[in-house]
Amino acid sequence: MPRPTGRVLTLLELLQSGGTRTVAELADRLGVDGRTVRRYVDHLIDLDVPVESVRGRYGGYRLAPGYRLPPLMLSDDEALAVLLGLVAGRRAGLMTAERTASETVSAKIRRVLPRHVARRLDTLLESLSFTDQPGEFATPDAGVLLTIADAVRHRRPVSVRYTDREGRRSQRTLHAYGIVAHAGRWYVTGTDPEIGEARTFRLDRIADARTLPGSFEVPVGPDPAQRVLSGFATAEYRHEVTLRIHGTVDQIRAHLPASVASVEEHAPTADEDRATEHWLRVELRAERLDWLPPALASLDRPFVIERPDELRDLVIALADRLTSSARQA
Repeated sequence: MPRPTGRVLTLLELLQSGGTRTVAELADRLGVDGRTVRRYVDHLIDLDVPVESVRGRYGGYRLAPGYRLPPLMLSDDEALAVLLGLVAGRRAGLMTAERTASETVSAKIRRVLPRHVARRLDTLLESLSFTDQPGEFATPDAGVLLTIADAVRHRRPVSVRYTDREGRRSQRTLHAYGIVAHAGRWYVTGTDPEIGEARTFRLDRIADARTLPGSFEVPVGPDPAQRVLSGFATAEYRHEVTLRIHGTVDQIRAHLPASVASVEEHAPTADEDRATEHWLRVELRAERLDWLPPALASLDRPFVIERPDELRDLVIALADRLTSSARQA
């Protein structure tokens, strides 16, 4: 039979799962009566665990926000999941500027792992390999990230001190719609109210963020992730490319994703299948064109280059090289 201390810890674990737990539910899970449940709650309160009582028909107990976090208990599988998530996050570059935080929390968890779980983890990490290279991206400041997240949630304007890719510094006001993690970087997207245009900023380039008075409404339109991807596709680069490709949207997106190109779609008629191949207009901007001919070849769909002529010359040169290689004995 479990000892009282074990039941108290089990009670804490049940409360940590969130929500309000009725006395009857807790009594049933712990195998005790309601009076004993109340006594166990008193033990937790004596340990400074912030448990609050909820009155009413559906009342019971729940954990209340407090200055000190209650003890955190993880099962073996949960501990492994947390540690593997930290490993993946570091490789993907999705960490804050406090890089030591992920290292110290990993060390804390590993220090209290049972030996058999630690061995399982070491075995897994020794066997694990990745097909991509570790991320070496600049990371955002934790304070900036949390301030902007709070502004997003409460629809509050935020003032940011930003440095662009040319090294120019400026103070901006942003109506932030959401935070997006993409390709190892953090971005915030929203509208600059002074010019009335959409803006996307890299969070690691924001040195300071301060919430401003007031509020705003998010306009109807794409979600934050779609806004970031479309922003990449329409950013200012050296070359503007316009194509017509015969195929489906899915076929085109497989080689030219939304972060690279925009595809002009039309709503299908009642008797038209969305998967039916037809001519679609594709636009993109690129700093270099040398990667486009192989991408168009891999599409294996009929296409027409509207601009620039330089791309047409590169495609012809690639076709000539392929033809010459194929004819060699």
